[in-house]
Amino acid sequence: MTTQLTTVHLDLVPQDSDRLAVLCGPFDDNIKQIERRLGLEIVYKDAHFQIIGEHRYAQACNDLLKELYIETQPIRGKTATLTDGDVHLALQDLIANHRLLEIRLAEAKTGTQSLTIKTKRGVIKPRGENQSQYVSNILSNDISFGIGPAGTGKTYLAVACAVEALERQEVRRILLTRPAVEAGEKLGFLPGDLSQKVDPYLRPLYDALFEMLGFEKVEKLIEKNIIEIAPLAYMRGRTLNDAFIILDESQNTTVEQMKMFLTRIGFNSTAVITGDITQIDLPRHQKSGLRHVIEVLNDVEEISFSFFTADDVVRHPVVARIVKAYEAFERKVEIESEKS
Repeated sequence: MTTQLTTVHLDLVPQDSDRLAVLCGPFDDNIKQIERRLGLEIVYKDAHFQIIGEHRYAQACNDLLKELYIETQPIRGKTATLTDGDVHLALQDLIANHRLLEIRLAEAKTGTQSLTIKTKRGVIKPRGENQSQYVSNILSNDISFGIGPAGTGKTYLAVACAVEALERQEVRRILLTRPAVEAGEKLGFLPGDLSQKVDPYLRPLYDALFEMLGFEKVEKLIEKNIIEIAPLAYMRGRTLNDAFIILDESQNTTVEQMKMFLTRIGFNSTAVITGDITQIDLPRHQKSGLRHVIEVLNDVEEISFSFFTADDVVRHPVVARIVKAYEAFERKVEIESEKS
C-alpha cells in the first residue's frame, strides 16, 4: 500500500530572524536532524514552514517546531541556543508523546502490519517470536542486547536494522565493531596494513552488509566513512552521535572494554550488542564483559535483553541439534562436578 503524504503549513509568530536562525541551527542542522528522525521534508521561507510527510509524523513535527520556537525566546536579553542534544531530547519526548513507535509495534502485533525490516535489496522478516521481540526491542530502546548461540540471526538482524535506519536517514552512519580475539587458536603474525589485519575478525559484518546493500554500495559508503568497521580498541575516547552502532562477539570483551563501549554512545544513537556466552575465547582468568553486563544492567530502563536458544537457530537443522547436544553435555558436567 502506498503511503499517503500530506503537507502541513505552519507560520511561527512573532516572526524574528534571530530566533528562526537559532531554531534551524547552523547550516540547517536542527531541521535536518528532525527530517532524518521523522522521515519527512521541511521547506521554509522566513517564518512560513511546509512539512511534507505521512500525516501523523507531519502533525507531530508541527507541534515540535512550535515547542522549539518557544525555547528560542531570549532570556534576560541574551540570545537563546538550541544544541543537537536539545533537539534530540525534544524528539525523544515527541516520539513518546505521539506514540509514533508504539503505533508501528502495535500494528505488527495485531497483524495489520508485519514487523519487517525494509532495505533497498528487499524486505527482511524476523522468524519466530524471539526474533520478532528482538527487532521490536532494537526499534524501541537506545541499547539492546542479543544473546544466544550462533545461527540465531542476532548479528544479521542488527545489521538489517542499521541499514534500514541509514536508508530512512534516521542516523548519519553505521559503525560496526568487535573485539579482535582469536577463537581458541594463535594466528601469529598477519601481513598487510591495519585494514587487512583486522578484516578476518570483521568478515561476518561485511558479509551481511554486502547482502543487503551490494558490494559496490558498501565500498562507496566505507570510503565516505558513512559505514565504519573497526576493532573495539579504536572506540576509546570517542563520542558517537547520530550513529547505529553494533558490537558483535561481545562475549570476548573484558569488563573494562564493555563499560568503555557503552559510555561512547551519544545523542540520537542506537547500539546493539550481540554475543554468545557459551563461546568465550578470553583467557580463563578474565571475566567476560557480556556476562558481567547482564548482572549490572538487567533492570536499567531503555536497555533491553533478548535471549535466544537452540530452537531459534535458522541455519541448517543439524546446527540446532549440535547446540542442544553441547548444552546437555555441559549441564551433565556441571551436575557431576556439584556431586563430587
